[in-house]
Amino acid sequence: MADPAHADTLYAAIERLPEGVVGEIIDGQLHTQPRPAGPHVTAASSLMIGVGSAFYHGHTGPGGWRVLAEPELHFRRNLEVLVPDIAAWRRERLPEVPADQRFEVVPDWVCEVLSPSTEGTDRELKMRVYARYGVPYAWLVDPRDKRVEAYALEAGEWQDTATVSGDTPIRAAPFAEVAVPAPWA
Repeated sequence: MADPAHADTLYAAIERLPEGVVGEIIDGQLHTQPRPAGPHVTAASSLMIGVGSAFYHGHTGPGGWRVLAEPELHFRRNLEVLVPDIAAWRRERLPEVPADQRFEVVPDWVCEVLSPSTEGTDRELKMRVYARYGVPYAWLVDPRDKRVEAYALEAGEWQDTATVSGDTPIRAAPFAEVAVPAPWA
């Protein structure tokens, strides 16, 4: 784990990145990636609409959540900084959205949309950090294979709770009350 001075230097590097480049600090190292390609953006946007309509706005489901695109998660201020494609908090855990870019409350759910250039980082490094800080649920979405993998954290380990393929609607924790349309349908 990086010392605070090193972390501040890494975070300053994130702030200097050119527009269109996303930076994250994972296990004390700076990781960067370009903005995602069309299939990635399509899947993330579709999930935001499906999950957001039911769980953020309560139009087609129970509501009670804050569902946000690309929040900058600070698990330890400037020491672990991750940017999932989507994250969600139960409203009682995040009653107000922070005024700046730093979300310091651990989310209740994260979703990573896999791309060829980010799949290894998303599956290995980021999932390990999410488990370390106790994110209870995670989905990995692969637009190339049209597959959604849902995981729940149990005793510090990810357990596969559902895998949905093709155009089958998604019913997986923590959003199992509503069938969320497949993000490529």
